Amino acid sequence: MGVSPKYLGLGGVMLLLGTGAGWAGHTYFSDQGATALRSEQLLPAVIPASQEAIAQAAPPPPSLPVDSNFIATAANRVGPSVVRIDASRAVSGSSDPMERRLFKRFFGEDSPQLPEQPELPEHMERGTGSGFILSSDGKLLTNAHVIEGADTVEVTLKDGRSFTGEVIGADPVTDVAVIKIEATDLPVAPLGNTADLSPGQWAIAIGNPLGLDNTVTAGIISAVNRSSTQVGIADKRVQFIQTDAAINPGNSGGPLLNASGEVIGMNTAIRANAQGLGFAIPIETAKRISDQLFATGEVQHPYLGIQMVNLDKEIRDRINQDEEIGVKISEDQGVVIVRVMPGTPAESAGLQQGDVIKRINNEAVLTVTDVQSQVENSGIGEDLQVEVIRAGKLQKIDVQPTALPPELQ
Repeated sequence: MGVSPKYLGLGGVMLLLGTGAGWAGHTYFSDQGATALRSEQLLPAVIPASQEAIAQAAPPPPSLPVDSNFIATAANRVGPSVVRIDASRAVSGSSDPMERRLFKRFFGEDSPQLPEQPELPEHMERGTGSGFILSSDGKLLTNAHVIEGADTVEVTLKDGRSFTGEVIGADPVTDVAVIKIEATDLPVAPLGNTADLSPGQWAIAIGNPLGLDNTVTAGIISAVNRSSTQVGIADKRVQFIQTDAAINPGNSGGPLLNASGEVIGMNTAIRANAQGLGFAIPIETAKRISDQLFATGEVQHPYLGIQMVNLDKEIRDRINQDEEIGVKISEDQGVVIVRVMPGTPAESAGLQQGDVIKRINNEAVLTVTDVQSQVENSGIGEDLQVEVIRAGKLQKIDVQPTALPPELQ
């Protein structure tokens, strides 16, 4: 049974677990401050020995970095490992050129309208992106949409050397791809982590935006854990890093760095309706997927087969009044299943429309993104315990995720 689109965008986002697509110093005044100033003026000229010992024993306050050129230092550290990727493929009679798909990939249905192209004879479509080196023997990381459908991939290093790259594998669900070139002693990008990443920290992007090689831009981390739906590419399974460091087409696949010159993400998307915002895949996600691609050439993602929305009072009331759904919900927090796809693990396990998901594998879930993360971290064919509220009663249901069907990738 389907669900009316009127629920979309109300208190949550409908999400089918698994899909994918795409080509190509301030001043501070206060009474306390004034009091402190007056107290300071009353201090004796000589500090008693006992107080002096205490002062000497106290640790010094933490100091901020004083390297005024840390951006250049970070760029010089990582820059040699950033590559340009030129992908091309032969196309016959296409009226949908690569740039049209790129715009749709970045902007969805709200992409700027490009003029219709006449039917063309066989020709070459070319696109440019970025990437960075993971190992000295030529393993590279980039976006899946940069190399999608390419017949040939040319990799150019910062020192000017060019190599023909072999696409080892690509995962459209996370937009991660890996390439191998035959080379040795290559500069390797140092990888960091996002465990302590927070808004306000420095962010540095390196890549080839608009065909301008080795461009460095800087800004801050604007937000973390942005869901793919918030970013506007709901078919991805990624919680993105948001930055205001300038990112443009051509930056895709390039690294996002912290102030220490460590890679914390891979730039992947921009938003036309929000100037100054770009998004990057956390390096932990990109590295995990790349390891699988280099090992097997493919990635399998767990799949349940449900559509769901974030539950709030408005969504609850709408569902309760909808005779088509025919369920009554008392909860006003959690994630409500609005459709169970036929022939899926969710249907086989007995999950039902109107079930409110509260916990997965003993972890509380409050949003669709929480559910998505728990499913993505589960194992294919292994029991995933889902706790739901159904008709006011708690039920625990074991579901065994299968691999995401190819047609949904």
